[in-house]
Amino acid sequence: MTQVYITIDTEYSAGMVVQQGTDCRAENFARAIACETPSGPVGIGYQLDRFDRHGLKAVFFVDPMPALVWGVAAIADVVGPIVARGHDVQLHLHTEWLEFAGSANPLGTRTGTHIKDFAFDEQCRLLAYARDTLIAAGAPAPIAFRAGNYGANDDTLRALAEIGLAYDTSHCPGIAGSDCAIGLGADDRLPVERYGVIEVPIGAIATRGDGLRHGQLTALSAGEILAALRHTRSQGGESFTLVSHSFELASRDRLRTNQIVKRRFEQVCAGLARMEGVTTATYADAPPRLPRTPAPQRVLPHNPWRTGLRLVEQAAANALYGGA
Repeated sequence: MTQVYITIDTEYSAGMVVQQGTDCRAENFARAIACETPSGPVGIGYQLDRFDRHGLKAVFFVDPMPALVWGVAAIADVVGPIVARGHDVQLHLHTEWLEFAGSANPLGTRTGTHIKDFAFDEQCRLLAYARDTLIAAGAPAPIAFRAGNYGANDDTLRALAEIGLAYDTSHCPGIAGSDCAIGLGADDRLPVERYGVIEVPIGAIATRGDGLRHGQLTALSAGEILAALRHTRSQGGESFTLVSHSFELASRDRLRTNQIVKRRFEQVCAGLARMEGVTTATYADAPPRLPRTPAPQRVLPHNPWRTGLRLVEQAAANALYGGA
């Protein structure tokens, strides 16, 4: 069976705090986590409903750093429904929240946009704080991590090993200019052991001119995602990692449902549930394994028809909702 990891980066909006100040917790939850819109919520509650309806499991990478501003209860509000529904909670971390932490900052006055902006010992302290806060909020002890903005480096891997986390999934081969500074390249597309942890790359497909496009709900059409999963299965691939966000089914201003991405999400869930030889998996129950052979499988080849349909879809989403 090919294991598909549907991973949801689940995070309050630091940008909203910049714009509105720290008194925005309730609205921040409504816009970035629950994603309440006039046509109904499309955040993690809606996503959980659809996963359960189709018998799928997902991995929610939850950022506990807003606890620096609002306390552990703000994170418990996020973690509680996920755990109650039997899905997986793992660790995410946006260091932007240090800017608002004041005296609660575990690094004193140090701030930075990405975790890679900090020294090894500082990263250890940040990751330990985030891990302990996530557990205090009701999550099982995490074993996997993804850096906010993919902004990890090799010191991040060393720090994860130091505090006892076994997996990282910050390397995104499909984004040539990503903020990830882990010493891996576009050809490193299979899980690999590095500095004491297993690095699990984000899935990708081929684009025109031998490029790659990353496996994210807002980056690929439903047809491309499902074709990539069938291709991985046909190649004997053991796993494929998809990325989404808690707020990804809403418009860019978080005030409306993005009907195009919502439909895409529903099509992926329904198609995945029907697909033979492919199953969803979690880090808690069935973490990714190192490949039996180190040579990467060929990614889904570029298909001009599928690409063209996606470009039309993306143009419509950009015009109507500010992006897809």
